[in-house]
Amino acid sequence: MTVKRITPVLLAEEIEPCIEFWTARLGYEKTAVVPDGDKLVFASLAKDGTEIMYQTRASALKEAPELHQSAGPTNLYVEVDDFPAILAALDGIDIALPERTTFYGAREIGVRDPAGHLVCFAYFNPAAQS
Repeated sequence: MTVKRITPVLLAEEIEPCIEFWTARLGYEKTAVVPDGDKLVFASLAKDGTEIMYQTRASALKEAPELHQSAGPTNLYVEVDDFPAILAALDGIDIALPERTTFYGAREIGVRDPAGHLVCFAYFNPAAQS
């Protein structure tokens, strides 16, 4: 078996603020949305071969009521190739994990998306890994 891709599907109370976070700040594009009345219940976003999906908690429960829905948020670890660009994109957002350099050589900073998920951005300097 070969795993081709892992795409997180994050649960949220509202989809629209999550789309804004990923598109306006980080340059992702909406690839699919599912409306329910005047609100969205699902969205898929993509950039540079990566993809992230959001679904409302209510629609997930409606879709599969037999499944237990986790109440806790998810953490994402996102490796980037330009740390200053991430710092600029996150300007004005409350920082959940202050910028740091880890023992494993990553420069990191973390924020919470509008649904409460921790998104930690990491940069590994290729010159330091040689």
